[in-house]
Amino acid sequence: MNTHLQNHTDAARSHANQLLHEAETYLKQYGSELSIADSSIAARLNQIASEIEATGTYTQTSEELAYGAKLAWRNSNRCIGRLFWDSLIVQDARSAQTAADVAGGVFRHMEYATNGGKILPTITIFAPSVDAEKPRIRLWNDQLVRYAGYEQKDGTVLGDPISLELTQVCEQLGWRGAGTAFDVLPLVVQIGQEPPEWFEVPAELVLEVPLTHPDLPAFEELGLRWYGVPFVSSMRLEIGGLHYTAAPFNGWYMGTEIGARNLADPFRYNMLPTVGTLMGLDTSRESTLWRDRALVELNVAVLHSYKEKGVTIVDHHTASKQFSLFAEKERQRGRIPTGRWSWLIPPLSPATTAVFHTRYEETELKPNYFYQKTPYSEPQ
Repeated sequence: MNTHLQNHTDAARSHANQLLHEAETYLKQYGSELSIADSSIAARLNQIASEIEATGTYTQTSEELAYGAKLAWRNSNRCIGRLFWDSLIVQDARSAQTAADVAGGVFRHMEYATNGGKILPTITIFAPSVDAEKPRIRLWNDQLVRYAGYEQKDGTVLGDPISLELTQVCEQLGWRGAGTAFDVLPLVVQIGQEPPEWFEVPAELVLEVPLTHPDLPAFEELGLRWYGVPFVSSMRLEIGGLHYTAAPFNGWYMGTEIGARNLADPFRYNMLPTVGTLMGLDTSRESTLWRDRALVELNVAVLHSYKEKGVTIVDHHTASKQFSLFAEKERQRGRIPTGRWSWLIPPLSPATTAVFHTRYEETELKPNYFYQKTPYSEPQ
């Protein structure tokens, strides 16, 4: 046997052994937490071993897939909303093969999860890849709903600056937006090494919330809005050694994500100077704390508007209490709650919340959600 062939065989054997190890680790946790008999788990692992030997991979049952997705949420160190991990609704879309099939699955997810504003935590899982670096399916969007960003001649950006690169890519693919500050980008799907395809997101699937303020009537004149559901669509879900590179999921917003980041960050919509001026604040010097006062009122507007429209949202104080309850439940079940402090503390008045004064272990457990390389930043 020549050296190249031997190396290939050794690599395949090593991968198969690693995959079986990952499968075994997950299946044992799955069986333990769901009180499945050891004999049943052993029999299932024998099936998986045979399948890996024959094909180089294996297929998880719908039940294994669903519980793995829930565990991935429970293990997500950056997420403050994990109290509800066990309520995640899992849509199995592994049979989708074409870009159009995938787009259809995505749009069904959006309609179902939006639920008229009574948002349902949902994930739709498409076919996995054996190699995380060679995805069978990728969604190019960071979120299923994002506003476009258009670079102007003076160097400023109309819309959301975070979307500048993807907007340019979409335009190169043939998409054209209306040219407003709140144009919803199309869905971009890539199957394997095939060219990406874009699909206009049906307007009826995008629940948007016009922003008003309970005490500042002029706030409405700013024409601000935001979308109701944060559909995260660029992360890789890993369960038992399988890599689900297209697995869009959603919960609901914590108000500060919109009011203290998306609309307030200077590299996003940068609305604090505008709101400060609207409020008649002295913005000439920092010591007036005009930024802080404008930030609070911008967040008041977000929470007020979502509740007025009947769209699920949580304030950061409530979310912090919910996370403390999650951590306590984990301890009661003999598990150590993990978390990344810098992500768990809210960007508005963090010291007023319990998570600010608590430290958590950052151990990264699996199943979990992982970042992936941005496909459109690489040579295609």
